[in-house]
Amino acid sequence: MAAPEAASAPAERAEAAPWAPLEAPARLLLQALQAGPDGARRGLGVLRALGRRGGEPFAWGRLLEALCREEPVAEGPDCRLQLKPLMLLLPRVCQRNLMSLLMAVRPSLPEDRLLPLLQIARQDQSPEPDAWLQALGELLRRDLGGEVPPRGASPLSGTCRRQLRDLCKQLSPGGRSLLVTPSPDPEEEEEEEAKDTQRPRKRRKESEEEPLSHEGERAPKRFCLEREEEGSHEEERAEHEPLETLAGGGEASPIKTQPTMGAEPSVAGQGPEDTKGPPESLELPEAVQAAVPRLQQLLTTFGEGLEDAPPAELQLLHECSPGQVALLCAQLQLPQLSDMGVLRLCTWLLSLSPALSLGNATVLARSLFLGRILSLTSSASRLLTTSLTSFCAKYTYSVCKAVLGPVLQAPEAGPAHTELLCCLVQHEALEPDRQAHMLGRILELPWKEQTFPVLQSLLERQVEMTPEKFSVLMERLCKEGLAATTSVAYAKLMLTVMNKYQANITETQKLGLAAPLALNTTFLRKSLQAALRRLAP
Repeated sequence: MAAPEAASAPAERAEAAPWAPLEAPARLLLQALQAGPDGARRGLGVLRALGRRGGEPFAWGRLLEALCREEPVAEGPDCRLQLKPLMLLLPRVCQRNLMSLLMAVRPSLPEDRLLPLLQIARQDQSPEPDAWLQALGELLRRDLGGEVPPRGASPLSGTCRRQLRDLCKQLSPGGRSLLVTPSPDPEEEEEEEAKDTQRPRKRRKESEEEPLSHEGERAPKRFCLEREEEGSHEEERAEHEPLETLAGGGEASPIKTQPTMGAEPSVAGQGPEDTKGPPESLELPEAVQAAVPRLQQLLTTFGEGLEDAPPAELQLLHECSPGQVALLCAQLQLPQLSDMGVLRLCTWLLSLSPALSLGNATVLARSLFLGRILSLTSSASRLLTTSLTSFCAKYTYSVCKAVLGPVLQAPEAGPAHTELLCCLVQHEALEPDRQAHMLGRILELPWKEQTFPVLQSLLERQVEMTPEKFSVLMERLCKEGLAATTSVAYAKLMLTVMNKYQANITETQKLGLAAPLALNTTFLRKSLQAALRRLAP
């Protein structure tokens, strides 16, 4: 065994992340930006979390300067050593999310450091430069005022505009086409302005007559505006929870969104609109139905390793509602999959781009894990533990809704279930805002004996909490302590809180803890009293 470990060490060093030499806050930010389509939002959460610690403001100047610094890299078949800016060594998804984040925080960026970075991104000599990245850089340059673009010029390339137009045609509902406004021609615009100045009275007359006309020229435009307005409301409703998560700064937002996240196992989605689909949603789309045999074959036959790319058929999940995904899970018999099959499917699902919707991820989490976990009679296998923790790292809200809450409330929950949940909440891949959401979810549930060790495992990670949330936690601990006088698990939980969060406990909260701790009859009573005395007066 020593030989493979020795051989893997150099490989790990060779594959070190490009941001490894940077300062800790910059490394944390760039790691967050690796989270696929969700990276920019996670980056904002990291910035807010760093700001709440009360230290120095995030050093944007040093980070931008480091990204412009040239680093040696071996490229090509002959591994020739070359110098390339660190910005161009970042993974493409990280570059995109970084540009999006820079647009969001542009007022706080030093322009003298930002302009060189944009110039580097513009001069990317890769064989296939990222058109989306180029467009984001162009918008940032325009915002900085470094260049005056031609009037009416679009930051998108011709290829991007064509792809966008094709996408709009594919998304058009009911045969109605979505309009893509073309970039105006400066010469034509000037001619129109000249004509407008010559006949202002005629235009005013037409505009006055417009409300009386039901079949006039403006009617289709009004219809388009109504369609756009309707679509914007649907988008707003669908994205309500993730936008609140982004705006709330990571840890506060899950508490705000909790009222829509009950513990009922029958709920399929993340919000009220996901609980039931329309009647026609109970039938799978034709393309999805046709892919079922192929997916069944892939899930029951295994090759060597798990590194193969996800099958193209899984992209069809984006075309399904949560109700249809539940039907697909039943046809694929996901609850009956082996643990190896679950791990393989989770690996594929985590590789999907764009990411799954919250409703679909919740249905998949319930189908893959809930019944499997509740049926445990001994410790979970390593394959199941790896599948659950990796899926939770990306879809924390869905796992909390479909797995964490129901398992904690299950009458049959025992030591095997508690052990797995402790492993879940302790997983190091969980980001601070996800830990805070898990805590908020546990605070909303009725507590049982098995809740105490799970909560203790989570709090050992020193979860970042607002004073309001910490106050809710302390009130709940005081209340539960009056009924848990003989619980060793509760006593261990209280020792963790008083040791790890000593600086957060106020004098009022200390007085509130005195009563339940005085009633404790476990062998840890003296340790509890000593920890209570050590709290700051």
